[in-house]
Amino acid sequence: MSTVASDTTPVLHLIVDEVRRECDDVLTLSLIDSAGEDLPEWEAGAHIDIHLAGEMVRQYSLHSDPGDRSRYEVAILRDPNSRGGSQYIHDEIKKGATLTTSHPRNNFPLESAEEYLFIAGGIGITPILPMMGAATSRQRPHRLIYAGRSRRNMAFADQLGDQDNVQLCVSSEGARMNVDDLLGAHLGPGVHIYSCGPQRLLDAVTARCAELGMSKQLHVEHFSGTAVELDPDAEMAFEVELTRSGKTLTVAPDQTILDAVLACGIKASNSCAEGVCGSCETAVLEGEVDHRDQILDEDEQAENDVMMICCSRARSGRLVLDL
Repeated sequence: MSTVASDTTPVLHLIVDEVRRECDDVLTLSLIDSAGEDLPEWEAGAHIDIHLAGEMVRQYSLHSDPGDRSRYEVAILRDPNSRGGSQYIHDEIKKGATLTTSHPRNNFPLESAEEYLFIAGGIGITPILPMMGAATSRQRPHRLIYAGRSRRNMAFADQLGDQDNVQLCVSSEGARMNVDDLLGAHLGPGVHIYSCGPQRLLDAVTARCAELGMSKQLHVEHFSGTAVELDPDAEMAFEVELTRSGKTLTVAPDQTILDAVLACGIKASNSCAEGVCGSCETAVLEGEVDHRDQILDEDEQAENDVMMICCSRARSGRLVLDL
C-alpha cells in the first residue's frame, strides 16, 4: 500500500477504479489501492480528505460497506455554490486517476443505542448508509427519513425506497418533511437520532429535540460551517505556548490560532477552516478554551483537553498546546 506522510498527517495514494453516477448531480468515486492491498479499517460515520488541484482539500463521507476493505466509496454532489472541489471532481476526475487521501477519520460515530432514527437531507444520506448497515448488524431497530427535492436529485433513493423502514419525503411529489410531526411519531426513550444534511434541516431537528428534552440523544454532522469573520473590537489577544515547537505566539484579535501557527512557519494539519472537519484537532495542556467548532459535544468541550485551532480561541489569556 502506498502510504506517505504529508506534513504531520499520513496519506494514501489511491486509484479511481470506477466513476458511477448515482443521480443527476451526484457521482460516486470508487477508490482502491494501487497494489490491490486492503485499505485501513473504518467504521460507519467516517470520512476521508481528498487532496485536489493546488492546495484544495475536501472532506467526503465514506458510504460503502466498512467490511469491504478492498475499496473506499465516496459520493460527491455537484454544488454550483461550492468553492470548486465538487465541480473539479465532476469535470476532471476520471477512471484511472490517482488521488491523495487521508486515512479515515470519524467525527460522527454510531454509538450504542436501543434504537436508531436516521434523518438525512440531500447528499447528507452518505454517512447514513453504512450506519444503517451497522444498525442491522447490531440487530437494532432503525428507521430512515430521507428528504430531497426530487427523486432525480436523491442519490440511492431507488435502492432505499423499497425498504419498509425507509420513508422518502420528496418535495416534488408533495411529500415535504415535517420535522415536528416526524420526530414526535418516532421518538422513544431509548432512541438515538442521527442527522446529516442542509443546515436548515439540522437546525429544525436540533430545535425539536431540545423541545422534547432529547438533545443528548441527538447526533448531527455538518457538511459546512458558518464562517464568522473575527471582530477585533469583540475579541481579545492571547498567548499560545507550543510545547513541541518551543515557541510562544501572540494571537491577535482578528487572527485564529491556526493562522498564527502557520505564519511562524510551523506545520499544522488543517482543511476546512470552519470547525467542521476535525483536521486541526490539537491537544490542550493548559488554559481554558472558548470552543467554537461544530464537532465536539458539550461533554467533550467541558473536558477541555482538545480544541480545533482553526476557529476556537482562549477564554483565559494563555493556552498551552501540544504542537
